[in-house]
Amino acid sequence: MIERYTLQRMAKVWTDENRFSKWLDIEVLICEAYGELSLIPQEDLKAIKEKARFDVGKILEIEKRTKHDVVAFIECVSEYVGPSSKYIHMGITSSDILDTSFACLLKEASEILINDITALMDVLKDKAYQYKMTPAIGRTHGIHAEPVTFGLKIAHFYDEMRRNFERMKAARERISYGKISGAVGTYAHVPPFVEEYVCSKLGLKPAPISSQIIPRDYHAEFFTTLALIGSSIERMAMEIRSLQRTEVGEAEEFFSKGQTGSSAMPHKRNPIASENLCGLARLLHGYAVSSMENVPLWHERDISHSSVERVIAPDATIALDYMFERVKNLYKNLIVYPEKMLENMNISKGLYHSEAILIALIHKGLTRQEAYKLTQKVAMHCYENRLDFVTELTKDADIGKYLSSEEIRATCSNDHYFRNVDTIFGKVFNASS
Repeated sequence: MIERYTLQRMAKVWTDENRFSKWLDIEVLICEAYGELSLIPQEDLKAIKEKARFDVGKILEIEKRTKHDVVAFIECVSEYVGPSSKYIHMGITSSDILDTSFACLLKEASEILINDITALMDVLKDKAYQYKMTPAIGRTHGIHAEPVTFGLKIAHFYDEMRRNFERMKAARERISYGKISGAVGTYAHVPPFVEEYVCSKLGLKPAPISSQIIPRDYHAEFFTTLALIGSSIERMAMEIRSLQRTEVGEAEEFFSKGQTGSSAMPHKRNPIASENLCGLARLLHGYAVSSMENVPLWHERDISHSSVERVIAPDATIALDYMFERVKNLYKNLIVYPEKMLENMNISKGLYHSEAILIALIHKGLTRQEAYKLTQKVAMHCYENRLDFVTELTKDADIGKYLSSEEIRATCSNDHYFRNVDTIFGKVFNASS
């Protein structure tokens, strides 16, 4: 279902039909610009605009002979246009068409990905508020630290996606540059006005300077942005993978009726979507490296970048679009176990209150080093012997010199851990909760 959805939405951007349509638009706009400069007779321009079209099958057939896709395209279009076709592709080079159309395609793909981010943020916001005050143990280095809420975990992801939303919009702007400047970018046979005219009509900006191509750092920034967003999705997926472990069991992916977890073990419910997302993120990281290796090219241009981009552009955008749809459904249908979160909080028998006791002792006049030493002594005794931390604190003579049993129990209340959750949510979601 996701695969069909993705094919209908993102893969359509990279079809031959869409690609050649962009090429045709650009070639006709170039002729229009020439017409504005009186470099093409109006009757020829009229013929080009009325007759210019293409046939995908015919282009591919011609390409078998020419071994050059743009030449095959021009030959095909020229057959439809007739004598006036002599003005098509006049004074320009293939990269003028390829790079300008590539910007259009990446921009089109960007719009889909920006909408993906917005849809995911909506799901994350709903889930964050749903579990805003659901207590869960926080973990650092995989070890119990202090309590958080499950809503705060998801609020982290929302805020990260907000930054990705800004990054994606910036990446869209970065690649929105066209180039109609001729063989080595000097406008020797095409006036700069043509570039300005074409880019304006396409919603692009003219590249300030280009060689035979638009410099590839523009595109490297775009693909590294996709890789970074992939890492954010991987982080979200990794959290579920960890929480779904049998030993943790605090949340799990939705497991549909009739679904199978393992061919050998009927009891298995595996985090397959999360694992799939982590794997796909690796692909995006690799594509980012490939895009950066496209930046250094020989002199004014070589062709080594072209083969890379023909793979990574459709693959990276389709993969990320798919990842967004899958992670959105993952969190939308996530199964959460608040009671297991409370159970896990109690595994350490109150040890997570150690910092609260440390601070309470400091307020009683001890130095930080003295307070730390006294607290750690009790904490390690409890850790090694599986004892209740609060109980042992009340029995410890050294602690008792500074804190009464009532003060210890009041200090070890969970309330203070969550007193600023509303403030954090207000900062993240920019709205009072």
